[in-house]
Amino acid sequence: MKLSGGGRMSFDVCSDFLTESCDQYCNRVADGTHESPQVSETGRLLATSKNVKDGRLFLDSAYRISIDDFDAINKRSKVDQWDLLLTMIGTVGEVCLVEMSQPDFAIKNVGLLKCGDEIRAKWLYYFLRSSMGQQAIEQRKKGSTQQYISLTEIRQLPIPYPSKLDEMKLIVEQLAALDDRISLLRETNTTLEAIAQALFKSWFVDFDPVRAKQQGDAPQGMDAATAALFPDSFEESELGEVPKGWRVGVLGDAFEINPKRTLKKGALSPYLDMASLATSGHSVENPIQREMGSGAKFQNGDTLLARITPCLENGKSAFVDFLEDKQIGWGSTEFLVLRPKAPFPEYLGYLLCRHSAFREFAIQSMSGTSGRQRIQNDVLGRYQLTLPSACVAAAFAEVVEPLQKSITANHKTTQTLATLRDTLLPRLISGQLRLPVAQGALEETTA
Repeated sequence: MKLSGGGRMSFDVCSDFLTESCDQYCNRVADGTHESPQVSETGRLLATSKNVKDGRLFLDSAYRISIDDFDAINKRSKVDQWDLLLTMIGTVGEVCLVEMSQPDFAIKNVGLLKCGDEIRAKWLYYFLRSSMGQQAIEQRKKGSTQQYISLTEIRQLPIPYPSKLDEMKLIVEQLAALDDRISLLRETNTTLEAIAQALFKSWFVDFDPVRAKQQGDAPQGMDAATAALFPDSFEESELGEVPKGWRVGVLGDAFEINPKRTLKKGALSPYLDMASLATSGHSVENPIQREMGSGAKFQNGDTLLARITPCLENGKSAFVDFLEDKQIGWGSTEFLVLRPKAPFPEYLGYLLCRHSAFREFAIQSMSGTSGRQRIQNDVLGRYQLTLPSACVAAAFAEVVEPLQKSITANHKTTQTLATLRDTLLPRLISGQLRLPVAQGALEETTA
């Protein structure tokens, strides 16, 4: 059967599927405000199209508005559990499913699709994320300088679905199982990185093992051999009290800044733009193959730091772990590359770039014209830090490197699972692939 796209397109779906327009499939299709409420430091959260990406909702970057504005928006577009949000302006067609039981945010520039039922909502979510759904949205976009999709067009989107609810439920459960595994791995990585960051702060910022030994206690979370590597007293320095025998240095003493990497102009190599760097988490998504032009060059074990406003303030950083052995990648000219010198572990560069004091120094040291300010290499190289003994640095490497490797392995698994999901998705959503075959593929990949 051909599913009509309102005269714009058609695509194949199984003959026993039904088709309804989005406003028929949903209980209600509305949108959030298109105004720009004033930012409030102590108000309520407002989610915009920028907060919906890759099938997820990122409220950590949402800003706040007054309670009066919040209430006014929610009178016409209150978000409830199992609602879908669909971006309408700018990057059109990003979609997420609201799974929290009591959402407490308002919306701007996003469509609000209310199904009132978990299974029907998840089906719509997977359809809109599929190539079929994205094609239907693409056909309805308008605008040249800034693309958008109207509420009328969203309501007219054709939605195919199985005539049997049990079949819909089984397909949704298979796809959701993949998403659950991906989410669990992402949550695990967040925890592993938090552990690594806590260790970095404990050992090299707060000096917890030294303070414990100074008080006659055994340092927590380490064996006796590791504890013996730390001194049991402090001495004065230009940075205040530091562990006895350690020294105060500058970033350039312990790190290479933009180390020399060789990549011939025109050579095809993995490329990262600024959008590839996340504001949290060390992994990058979707490097592309691109001929070498002009930009930062890096290899596995390097750390990338966005050095220009507002990307630096937003926390864009990454640890390079996706290249082949000895392969060189390249990216934006606004990347600053850090590489720890021996005996410091490679991951120390990334942990430092996530450290609040380091970021504050970099932000406050930016120079240049308004809107184009950036941190200069020589200025960043003068950042002062306490340098431990070589044996402590080596001990830290033994603790933190397994955490980094686990994060890298988990991320690769999420990419494999996401590829499987994205391969199965259009075929399951159209009915062209039946569940027994799909279940076999899932079992083989997830075993």
